[in-house]
Amino acid sequence: MFANKWFKFCFWAILYSLWVLWLGSYWWFLGLIVVFDLYITQKVKWAFWKKHYKIGEKRNVWLDWLDAIIFALIAATFIKMFFIEAYVIPTGSMERSLMTGDYLFVSKLKYGPKVPQTPLSIPLIHNVIPVIGGESYLTWIQNDYRRMKGYSKVKRNDIVVFNFPHGDTVLKASPGEDYYYKARVYGRGTVVQREGPVVARPVDKRDNYVKRCVAVAGDTLEVRNGWVFINGTAQEEFPGLQSTYEVITNGASINERILDRMEVSLSDVYYDPQLPGYPALPLTLDNVQEVKKLANVAEVRPIIDCYPPNFPDSPLMIFPFKGDFRWTRDQFGPIWVPQAGVTVALDMDNLPLYERIIGVYEGNKLEIIDEQIHINGTPADRYTFKMDYYFMMGDNRHNSLDSRYWGFVPEDHIVGTPSFIWFSTDSYKSFPKNIRWKRIFKGGGR
Repeated sequence: MFANKWFKFCFWAILYSLWVLWLGSYWWFLGLIVVFDLYITQKVKWAFWKKHYKIGEKRNVWLDWLDAIIFALIAATFIKMFFIEAYVIPTGSMERSLMTGDYLFVSKLKYGPKVPQTPLSIPLIHNVIPVIGGESYLTWIQNDYRRMKGYSKVKRNDIVVFNFPHGDTVLKASPGEDYYYKARVYGRGTVVQREGPVVARPVDKRDNYVKRCVAVAGDTLEVRNGWVFINGTAQEEFPGLQSTYEVITNGASINERILDRMEVSLSDVYYDPQLPGYPALPLTLDNVQEVKKLANVAEVRPIIDCYPPNFPDSPLMIFPFKGDFRWTRDQFGPIWVPQAGVTVALDMDNLPLYERIIGVYEGNKLEIIDEQIHINGTPADRYTFKMDYYFMMGDNRHNSLDSRYWGFVPEDHIVGTPSFIWFSTDSYKSFPKNIRWKRIFKGGGR
């Protein structure tokens, strides 16, 4: 039965039709003609590189390898595009929930995969060609944002992978840094001259970030003394949630084995004998209780960044970067997260919160003429949002560049959620101690 050509045709035709229905673009049903020809009529040699051998004919190894490679590329690209994608954690912004050196599989099924907006791209390469450099895609074709059906929406406290909102403009010499922050601090001309030119990237080709969604569309968020409150209620506490503390000792440092057992990243450990102690040690609440019990520890103080900020460039770092908001990373908000279909009153005081949404994410022409807001050439004192937005924060609260530094994440930037960790290494240890065996096959989405 399985060798029967009609059975094969029906099997693949059904799978293909289900995919077209999920995709929601019914022109793709024309592909059933190709499926029919592949298994029934066989008039067209679709795999033109593939050789059909006569009985006893010697096989061409190179053609066989080419066939295997092409099949693998097509299958891997399809899986990456619609189902699951490999990802590695490059920074410590989510320590200890996700750690630097964790290798993840990111599922796109939960929220639904995005239909590729930039389809002309080198398979399996996100945005930059390795070694050679240069963009791995062409923007000749740009599709509108559309998301296929998922089985859940982004929920509060989900760990989410998304395209970096400020990644629409990238400095060629510093592609991993925030261009807009540098332009605010040093001036656009200076930054472009030193680290340019700049590259404009479409939404789906911006770098991927991973953070925790602390507030969804319609929520009101506030950070008080470093603690997050949503709609007036304190956020759920997570085992990996950590902040920085000043740890005063009696002159002796803490044994590194103790810090390693508590999973404190050695890259964040700095002992200052003049203090004596640690000026900024990242710890979870459980770690704080352990550290307080150590014989050589005199005091543990939480570090809270109040206004005026502890570092002089903070007003240029903290969203929305202008206006008299007087916010810091630990004293932030209250701020309402925009929701699709909701209309807000606009004035010059609250415009800094929404101007990037109006002008960039939702594609309007925003102008200020004689202290009057104009949208698409018309005076405006209100605005209705087209998309839902989210507020993302890292669990490593004092070592995370997140929505406190670049604002809201639009729904069209959402990629997926970590499914599980398939491998994990610690770059500060040598093999085989660098392998974090306890983290392998650990779930990563919560």
